[in-house]
Amino acid sequence: MIVLGAMIVIHEFGHFIVAKFFGIRVDVFSVGFGKRLWGVKKGDTDYRVSLVPLGGYVKMAGENLDEQRTGAPYEFMSKPKWQRLCVAVAGPAMNILTALAIPAVMAMIHHEVPAFLDKPALIYGVDRDSPAEAAGLQPGDLIQRIDGKDNPTWQDVMDQTAVNPDQDIPLIVKHDSVTRQVTLHPVARPLDQERIGYSGLRAAEERLTVANVAPGSAAADAGLKPGDYLVAVNGAPVEQSGSGSEEVIRQIRNSAEKPLTLTVKRGDTTLDITATPRMDQGEPRLGFYQGLTVDTVNQRLSFPAAIKASVDENIRIVQLTKTALAQVFVGKRSARDTLTGPVGIAQIVGQAAQEGWGQVFRLMGILSLNLGVFNLLPIPVLDGGLIFMLALEAVLGVFGLPLSLRIKERMMQVGLVMLMLLMGFVIFNDISKRFPGRSSPPAQQQPANK
Repeated sequence: MIVLGAMIVIHEFGHFIVAKFFGIRVDVFSVGFGKRLWGVKKGDTDYRVSLVPLGGYVKMAGENLDEQRTGAPYEFMSKPKWQRLCVAVAGPAMNILTALAIPAVMAMIHHEVPAFLDKPALIYGVDRDSPAEAAGLQPGDLIQRIDGKDNPTWQDVMDQTAVNPDQDIPLIVKHDSVTRQVTLHPVARPLDQERIGYSGLRAAEERLTVANVAPGSAAADAGLKPGDYLVAVNGAPVEQSGSGSEEVIRQIRNSAEKPLTLTVKRGDTTLDITATPRMDQGEPRLGFYQGLTVDTVNQRLSFPAAIKASVDENIRIVQLTKTALAQVFVGKRSARDTLTGPVGIAQIVGQAAQEGWGQVFRLMGILSLNLGVFNLLPIPVLDGGLIFMLALEAVLGVFGLPLSLRIKERMMQVGLVMLMLLMGFVIFNDISKRFPGRSSPPAQQQPANK
């Protein structure tokens, strides 16, 4: 309610402020939908809080097609087409500006990213039994071209891999002076009920790290702390990869409530921590989460640099979204695995909140961008539909042809049906993904809780 609702209220504020600027009477500015719970009337506008706290709306005089119009100069339809166009564009524009502002402000406060992201895609390592190994890729290979993009960075490689599960990706790689063509076929891995591509490529040295320790768990009682690097289990060295993570899980499960020694590195000190797994949900667990970490770059960006980073990030998100939707239309990806509605967003926001408010704000930026772009689609009842009708009306006016009220009503009805069908699909999709009867993703693909 807070995250998605805030982005919709920002959207509606864009319509509101531009309508006021052009002298259009705004009858209602509502936070939420449905029955009015509380509000205050100032001037011509009723500022209210309504019963259903998802989003909000702005009601302008003379806006609805079925509304009795008087021809008064303050009515929406009495204004020139260019002013109505500005009002329609203002909502998505506010969302896009918000999407640009959030990461820019965060980058000026705290900008921490993996050090390898903007580096050339020189392969540091390849996971065993991975798609990259099957494709013949090896450490020291330099990816010179991926899916038509020359001289990619690791960010480009990771993006292409993530959005192309179970698809062939053509590569051109160079090792020493030898150049060859390779086809990489990332496999699909579940992530939060979605599917992303996994290649097994490693961009830099990785360290198997304790990400979180459950309070009161065996690991916490033994002194294990977040940030500890896992070096060995019972004296056996741990591979610093996803395979090493799985090996740690197997060692814990095989301990059967017997003492187990974890060798960790904490700063410059190497420690042996002995803990006895406890039975939890039918399995022996120590009670910590692990993850792979790499060297990061942490700095505050200047205002111009932060704006550039924000613009680049938003363009990247739009391009990835476009790629994923294009795959849906050509049958390479199912809509079920691509589209998410309010239920899915609620789960994603909850997971982001567990990682901290920084992740929540990043997610708000992404949602705001998606909301702005989605509303520009030429679907009647959306802002893009109004923009389309204004453009169509202007074109027809050149030839002396009117766009009748009846045609506008039919277009709005079709748009409303399309929107309701889409909403019904994504909500059903969200619920079905999380229905208790569905099989859960394989345990090794979920966060490693041990």
